[in-house]
Amino acid sequence: MSFPRSVGQLPLYYNAKSTGRPAANEPNSVFWSHYGDVPNTPQFPFGYGLSYTTFSYSNLRLSSTKLNDSGKVTASIDLTNTGKVSGTEVVQLYIQDEVATGTRPVKELKGFELVTLAAGETKSVTFTIDKKMLEFFSANRKWETEAGTFKIYIGTNAQTNSFKVLTVE
Repeated sequence: MSFPRSVGQLPLYYNAKSTGRPAANEPNSVFWSHYGDVPNTPQFPFGYGLSYTTFSYSNLRLSSTKLNDSGKVTASIDLTNTGKVSGTEVVQLYIQDEVATGTRPVKELKGFELVTLAAGETKSVTFTIDKKMLEFFSANRKWETEAGTFKIYIGTNAQTNSFKVLTVE
């Protein structure tokens, strides 16, 4: 669940449908919230969690930038406990279908992994992506994956902006 900063933001959820407009936080965007008293972002985005330590994400990578009918691609990231005590982090995988025949959500949670790390420890976290994970119920009245580009995000919550592009053939 995403927690809004104010009731004026309701409804507020991470997997909203795309409006076709550029995101308000993009440079040189002419679209903005007309409310000047609070930012237009959630107070606590979907997937947000508290911990007694801090974590950093680095080195997002894909095993391949192309996915064919029979293949699988792994998406990996290095997670480091940068705090002074051990802690547990929920590493989250989000996928965005950039262009589809039907309107798709801006981001969809497709996987997560609970990782416990000692202070200073680093671990590589890996997710496997196949065509089944990219399916949606199409206008053809069946589950299918359309060819095109997908943004693969791995991070601590739905507001993560670090991504790699995957092309589905």
